[in-house]
Amino acid sequence: MKRLIVGLRLTGTALIGIMLVSTTAFADTSGYVFTANEAANSLSRIDLSSGLVETVPLPIAPHNVDVSGTGQPLLVVGAMVMAGHGEADNDMAGMEGHDEAGLLAVLDPLDLAKPPRALIPVGEHPAHVVALSDGSFAFVTNAGENTVGVVDLTAGKMIARIPTGAYPHGMRLSPDESSLLVANVEDGSVSLIDMATWQEAARIPVGKAPVQVGFLPDGSRAYVSLRDEDAVAVIDLSLRKVTSRIPVGRGPIQLHANADGQYVFVANQGSKERPDNRVSVIDVAKGVVVTEIKAGKAAHGVDISYDGQSVFVTNVADDTVSMVDLATFKVTATLQVGDGPNGIAYLQPQTSRLNNN
Repeated sequence: MKRLIVGLRLTGTALIGIMLVSTTAFADTSGYVFTANEAANSLSRIDLSSGLVETVPLPIAPHNVDVSGTGQPLLVVGAMVMAGHGEADNDMAGMEGHDEAGLLAVLDPLDLAKPPRALIPVGEHPAHVVALSDGSFAFVTNAGENTVGVVDLTAGKMIARIPTGAYPHGMRLSPDESSLLVANVEDGSVSLIDMATWQEAARIPVGKAPVQVGFLPDGSRAYVSLRDEDAVAVIDLSLRKVTSRIPVGRGPIQLHANADGQYVFVANQGSKERPDNRVSVIDVAKGVVVTEIKAGKAAHGVDISYDGQSVFVTNVADDTVSMVDLATFKVTATLQVGDGPNGIAYLQPQTSRLNNN
């Protein structure tokens, strides 16, 4: 793999420059992978057809990235650079920095050199963002104020706050977009938000330090990473309660079910002192981990290609993305991105999917 480092500058709110070019291409894979590089205040885009990796600066320390079902726009959320995002999410040592102001950056995923379409103020210490499939509204976890912010993407402003449990972090929309499930790190619960009313319909106890959630494609169950239990809780959504816990690796963070609901992939980050590098593969029918995939150091974010053939994992401590072949459960490529990649999102242009679950 060849690399070329190119000059990089930020003019006003414009994003200018290509930081890293890779000449590794993947003949059987297409689309883009985006990473939120929190330690570098930047965003990377991997072109899976050409092998090109572009890294551009942002006016935020981005923690998470998402695209709507239409593929437009690209949403990146984080604390403003002058405030800085707390180190806690990376070193897993605690959750400080609750008072940091945040922004939602709205970008064109196909042209990162364009200035942001909008920089929308959100709440304190924003962590994750998800968007409705039609791109009309986005939802941001404001961890420092225990709310989910509702952002009207047409108007370009946050129009409502939904109260949640303590320190909301990861969240995902249900496959039918009727509900939003939010992991509340500090009170060991998840908030189930009714999307018809934008109100919390239930608060479900799950275990110690829930960080992220993921739905099965049929919406029957949700899986919740329990960072401080080294486990994943399984919620029966018809009962609205935890029915089992599955041991995984150290410090599980993000997780994602594949398209047919056969497996759930769990990225285990571990701690700063003892980083993990494994992705646990849960067999949904058996309710156990059936294999582990060795990714990079401090595995954090997970997304899956629309065709269900590849899993992509951010490795915080290695500044890389691991690409995993789902047919073999083997890493087929490791790509260098920006410093401290956390959130990750896959996009296949001209191809829609309901949401990023």
